[in-house]
Amino acid sequence: MTILRAMAVAFSTYSRVPVPYFEWKKSDIKYSLCFFPVIGVIIGVCTSLWCIFAGVMGINVLAYSLVTAAIPIIITGGYHVDGFMDTMDAVKSYGNREERLRILSDPHIGAFSVIMLALYYMIYIAAVSTIRETGSIIVMGICFVISRALSGLSLLYFRMAKETGSLDMVRQASSKKAVTVTLSIIAVIGLVAALLIDSFAAAGMAVGAFIAIYYYRHMSYKEFGGITGDLAGYFVCISELLMIIGITLAETIGTYF
Repeated sequence: MTILRAMAVAFSTYSRVPVPYFEWKKSDIKYSLCFFPVIGVIIGVCTSLWCIFAGVMGINVLAYSLVTAAIPIIITGGYHVDGFMDTMDAVKSYGNREERLRILSDPHIGAFSVIMLALYYMIYIAAVSTIRETGSIIVMGICFVISRALSGLSLLYFRMAKETGSLDMVRQASSKKAVTVTLSIIAVIGLVAALLIDSFAAAGMAVGAFIAIYYYRHMSYKEFGGITGDLAGYFVCISELLMIIGITLAETIGTYF
């Protein structure tokens, strides 16, 4: 029952997948991060099935790309996109650290968040439009699992910008050992599966993931003094974009071998 409640907490927090309503207890959060990548599995399966179906049916590239970009938002409700927009507003304010943290907590959006979101999806859709091989499509689906596994691990081990808020509550309530082992195993399984499916695409995905996690830590520490819930959402978005770009480049290079 504890495991089922933990899964329900993860699904209700990080997705729009319907789950039974119940009053949360601290013990319900203990293992909830273990199920964070499961939402990525759902996104990945839906994305892969759509992309393969679109290829078989000869659906035009614009519809193919737009629906592919929309699937993660539909399943998550844009939970992480909100963090991306808040982060962009804060970073582009060019204020001091306290001002940037204040902007992260501001529910209003600014012009820069809209501009950067538009830029993000222009690049995202452009990258997705070139991924048409079945192997690369399935590896792209794995990206959504890897991004969430890395996000969960960073939550446990990266410095927090502030010792308050929902992210700190999840961190304090989580079983560090169980979550670390579970997310690490999921990440390794995802990478191995990707390598077996398409080694070129997997290599591109791995490079994108490495750049994303390195940049996330560097930027968060420099600009905010650590990570926050909004920055965690930002990381999910950026890591998926960089991994998809990596797959796109790898697929292109692979055509010459």
